[in-house]
Amino acid sequence: MEPLSAVLASLASVPVLDAILAAVVFEGALLLAWRARTGEGVPVGGLLANLASGFSLMLALRIAVGSGAASPWIAPVLLAALLAHLADLVLRWEGRRAPRAAGRRTG
Repeated sequence: MEPLSAVLASLASVPVLDAILAAVVFEGALLLAWRARTGEGVPVGGLLANLASGFSLMLALRIAVGSGAASPWIAPVLLAALLAHLADLVLRWEGRRAPRAAGRRTG
């Protein structure tokens, strides 16, 4: 087996994928705790959408590796990844917005 193939095969193992999934959950918890404690950091909506997208993709890979790609759960998990990705895009999208009238109060 070529060295690169051996590395890729070891990375696509269930224990490694489980560790990566746990690391994503830990990262999210740490960033949310930082935000709650300091009021600084990544905006919560964008953070959750981004992490959910990546977590879902990694979970689909984990399911495929663990079940031999025959699981009916792969498609719904990939759909969840897509929806989370679209939510992330919506939250990040910058476009032309109507400017607010200067000095005008609404309340």
